[in-house]
Amino acid sequence: MKIYLQKLKQSHGEPMEFEEVVNISDIVQLDNDIREITPVKVKGFAKLDGTEVMCDFTIKGEMILPCARTLVDVPYDFSIHVIENFSTSPYQQDDEVHVIDSEVLDLVPYIKENVLLETPFRVFASRDELEANTIEEGDGWTLITEEEQTKKVDPRLEKLKALLDDNSKDEDSKG
Repeated sequence: MKIYLQKLKQSHGEPMEFEEVVNISDIVQLDNDIREITPVKVKGFAKLDGTEVMCDFTIKGEMILPCARTLVDVPYDFSIHVIENFSTSPYQQDDEVHVIDSEVLDLVPYIKENVLLETPFRVFASRDELEANTIEEGDGWTLITEEEQTKKVDPRLEKLKALLDDNSKDEDSKG
């Protein structure tokens, strides 16, 4: 996604609007949790003011992230509002302002950076997906839910439970 400075200069200070679909799928190869990302829609405007270029845009798309509990794929829709400031002056000393060293401003690296910065640390699959992808037994083990655990009596206490049940029956018959 390129913005030509010559076009910005010809706009005489008026904002130049842009809207484009950008493929940033190569960020999947970076060291992050993004498993897949659809092409993102970028919409906004750029405005030239002297040597300063201000870009105000929104990035919308969908990425696939792993569930924090089960690692199943979870689709995550995102919308990121971004304001980036650039300067054509090589003497710019502000960390918040990026220096442009050519006649073309490429926004793709800034789009990728902002998507990576806004990627959530954790996402969770829906309850239906969790249940559909949960393995309930394996080699020598069985999944026990909390409900089943509270109903199940420890085998070591089985005799004590039987004794308590007998005592309660005796008290019921006396009353």
